[in-house]
Amino acid sequence: MTAPERPRSLALGRTARRAITTLLNTVTERPLMVDLLAVGIGAVLTLSVVALHFSRGTERPIPEDISQEVIERRAATVPETDFPEPMNRGIGGGGVAAGAIAGEAGSEGELEEGGEEAVDDDPSAIPDDEAEVFEVEYVKEGATVEVKENETLLEAGEDEGWDLPYACREGQCISCGGRITNGPAEDYVKHHTNQMLGEPELEDGYTLTCVAYPIADLSLETRESP
Repeated sequence: MTAPERPRSLALGRTARRAITTLLNTVTERPLMVDLLAVGIGAVLTLSVVALHFSRGTERPIPEDISQEVIERRAATVPETDFPEPMNRGIGGGGVAAGAIAGEAGSEGELEEGGEEAVDDDPSAIPDDEAEVFEVEYVKEGATVEVKENETLLEAGEDEGWDLPYACREGQCISCGGRITNGPAEDYVKHHTNQMLGEPELEDGYTLTCVAYPIADLSLETRESP
């Protein structure tokens, strides 16, 4: 009975050896496959980095300098008047010059003779119940209105709702210029301040309506300047 079992034992031994051999071959091949895969991935990454390094990137566009264009565009939105405006046309412009003139006058003599302080001759300081009233014809506006001696020709026109030109309201420009048709300006108005009109212009009847207070009945053409 033992003789027939030997061939079967030999067959089992051969099968076991084949299984062991296959297992060993598989174990030996797997590290080689892993190494090849790692090398391939590394090569791909290296080539990608090299390609990116030598490739030409997109240049960043430099924006155009439009600062001057913006300044000119904003300047174009500033409204202009139809009247010549020497010196500073801004509200309060020329305040330094006015202060300097006032300072010079004060340094010449802050006290009048007898030790009394100089009296401000601003007509606007006259009380309303004491102010004399004059008739002023606004020729271009087609109306005659009563104007008190403590009110400027410009203010009286504005009280009527007329859009009269002006800029500094301090007698330091000629934007508010007008012309008295009756004769020399100083015969009909008193200028509280006047830094623009000389004797020839005053003789021709020109006046600065923003600082001109009436002292007689008169006819006025607004929007007139020498």
